Amino acid sequence: MAKIKVGVVGTGFIGPAHIEALRRLPNVEVVALCEVTAELAADKAKALGIERSYTFDELLKQDDIQCIHICTPNFLHYSQSKAALEAGKHVVCEKPLAKDLAEAKELVELAAKTGLVNAVHFNLRYYPLARQMKVMREKGELGEVYSVIGSYLQDWLFYATDYNWRLEPDKSGDSRAIADIGSHLMDILEYITGLKTVAVMADFNTIHKTRKKPLKEVETYSGKMLQPEDYDDVPITTEDHANVLLRFDNGNRGVITVSQVSAGRKNRMALEISGSKKTFSFNSESPNELWIGNRDGYNETLLRDPSLVHPEASSVISFPGGHNEGFPDTSKQMFKEVYAAIEAGKQPDNPTFPTFAEGYRELLICERILESARGEKWVAI
Repeated sequence: MAKIKVGVVGTGFIGPAHIEALRRLPNVEVVALCEVTAELAADKAKALGIERSYTFDELLKQDDIQCIHICTPNFLHYSQSKAALEAGKHVVCEKPLAKDLAEAKELVELAAKTGLVNAVHFNLRYYPLARQMKVMREKGELGEVYSVIGSYLQDWLFYATDYNWRLEPDKSGDSRAIADIGSHLMDILEYITGLKTVAVMADFNTIHKTRKKPLKEVETYSGKMLQPEDYDDVPITTEDHANVLLRFDNGNRGVITVSQVSAGRKNRMALEISGSKKTFSFNSESPNELWIGNRDGYNETLLRDPSLVHPEASSVISFPGGHNEGFPDTSKQMFKEVYAAIEAGKQPDNPTFPTFAEGYRELLICERILESARGEKWVAI
């Protein structure tokens, strides 16, 4: 079987995560790596065991590469996705799809025109129990959705000395915590519930008004500390913490909290979805357990097990019950569906994976949340 050849652009935290997941698919081969300079690309390719390395323009000229994964800082997503589509390549892009709605709309239209497979890496919806909740809701087991409570908490920006390119609006955009992790939360809430968010009321807070930018490179999540003279004071304009009230198209309500300064919470996305029949409660730091609440009977804990969940959810489970699956598996399961489409040669009519159109949707929600925070008012979507 001829393997689909892939090039990955960007080697920060998420690029190697894509590579590891892609290497677990039997019909895919990561053959090329791209970085900002030829020298850096060669060094990273050697370290990751990848045969070929290029700058971006060189990568686009490789006729054998069918799909490109965009894993670069946010401000490059639009230009690189556009160039890849125009070069006839299928594209998997990190979120956000672009820095503004006009750019995102152009990418959605270009992708539709080309017919090429396009996906945005909202991988967290590929926790098997997230798929199980969606299927249970579709089968009527949850009932009408009464309320949603969501949170996404991290601590990697807890200290004023914690620094990353995501703190710089020219690279990441005017929103940070909401755009970075809140986008995942909004995507998975709409994915599971089937509801559309129609209005938002947001309140942002910047805990560290000034941060100490390292004058030497420090890897994301490394926990390494430098000396005082190795930092430069930088004013911060994006949010460390956000609360958002939500109104849904069924007339009911929700609320989310997003924070990157919550000590001890490494990467905790939590959902509590209350319906007219049951309540679902799930958090990503215990991703193999789903709590199911009942009014007139015992509450239940469903353990991730392909023999116990609905068949539609078992398709994103690779191991038997008791053999835990987690964050790295979400990308593998998403890419499995994306590359089935690439093998077929075109974007499906009804894709099971998140597309550029859904990337546009989440960017729209994030922009309205940002508008709400600035104006201190309800904003319609």
